[in-house]
Amino acid sequence: MKRVVVTGMGVISPIGNDLESFEKSLREGKVGIAPITKVQVEGSPIHLAAEVKGYDPEEDIPKKEAKRMDLFSQYALSAAARAVKHSGMDLEQIDKSRMGVILSSGIGGMQTFETEVVKMYAKEDSMKIAPLFIPMMISNMAAGQVALEYGAKGICTSVTTACAAGTHAIGEAFRSIKHGYSDVIIAGGAEAAITRASVAGFNALTALSRSEDPARGSIPFDKERNGFVIGEGGGVLIIESLEHAQARGATIYAEIVGYGANCDAHHMTAPSPDGSGASACMTLAIQEAGIAPSDVVYINAHGTSTPLNDAAETNAIKSAFGDHAKELLISSTKSQVGHMLGAAGAVEAIATIIGMTKGFAPSTAGYKEADPECDLNYVTNGIADADIKYALSNNYGFGGHNASLCFKKWAD
Repeated sequence: MKRVVVTGMGVISPIGNDLESFEKSLREGKVGIAPITKVQVEGSPIHLAAEVKGYDPEEDIPKKEAKRMDLFSQYALSAAARAVKHSGMDLEQIDKSRMGVILSSGIGGMQTFETEVVKMYAKEDSMKIAPLFIPMMISNMAAGQVALEYGAKGICTSVTTACAAGTHAIGEAFRSIKHGYSDVIIAGGAEAAITRASVAGFNALTALSRSEDPARGSIPFDKERNGFVIGEGGGVLIIESLEHAQARGATIYAEIVGYGANCDAHHMTAPSPDGSGASACMTLAIQEAGIAPSDVVYINAHGTSTPLNDAAETNAIKSAFGDHAKELLISSTKSQVGHMLGAAGAVEAIATIIGMTKGFAPSTAGYKEADPECDLNYVTNGIADADIKYALSNNYGFGGHNASLCFKKWAD
């Protein structure tokens, strides 16, 4: 079995489009949530979104190529470009047949789909649609575009498990390298679903926060939480075998030591109230890591700010960790970046790794009112200084999909 490490990271997010600004925002508890601008919301009860700001695709993608991509693919390609640069890889020295891409999206090209369908149906009996409608829309195309850009001829796939997709992508990359099928994988997730239909759809499920206050929109584990705030962006990690990384003299930021993946098999959209599926998923990651539950210091929780999820996840943590649950540092960075759907797991993994390497647990911003159902040690009122040797990053998706990653602080 190969040891697996993270050697590069790239992020496009509501609180920063590079690692330096992203880390600064995490440290400061900056909230990237604001009144929604990408959707006309007059007459709607939804007022907030976590939109990417100051993004220019032409920093990473030629203008002509960018026009041939949906925004979610642009986010993916930009995050990948920044991750590859951060990794210091000399692509001319990489065996491309053993270099892969596992890059997910929960929804895919929603903007393209919505725009083109509306245009087509505006004309009675019209069958006219953009020539690139299908390749711009399908959710695997972000992975395909990244593979094309870097000539990656190994595994190329997209895991579509809703809000767990980014975490599953990293976990599947970990397994591919651990078992010797790949040397390097560009892994993560991207999403650009702040559209009229998407917002209306999540609102119809009563899943979205109806707050008008950006500071109290996404408030995981808070008694007054009332739904998630939709976000967007992309996160990409460069994942390598330790042997491969050391041979090229790479800087190593963390080691991936465990991955759990299972299903609640309970409900289309609601988690199992007792958290049994999520608990078992965390236990799988801990067991693969070969550690005791008491070795884990920090959990970057799924923490969506919905009444059902946060209570169920609290139950799951108690079940998986027993008495140690009260000692864990727990936070949800969705309080800062909103719920980035298929990109959430990748961006939250990056936040976890930054915290591990820099000695802090990110905060759950905006938290004020304690909830008896959520009674663990949530990091609030700023970051918590901590020596984090082992951490978990959790994400769960509609359909009952659960995913947990176990990271270890890098040490030679």
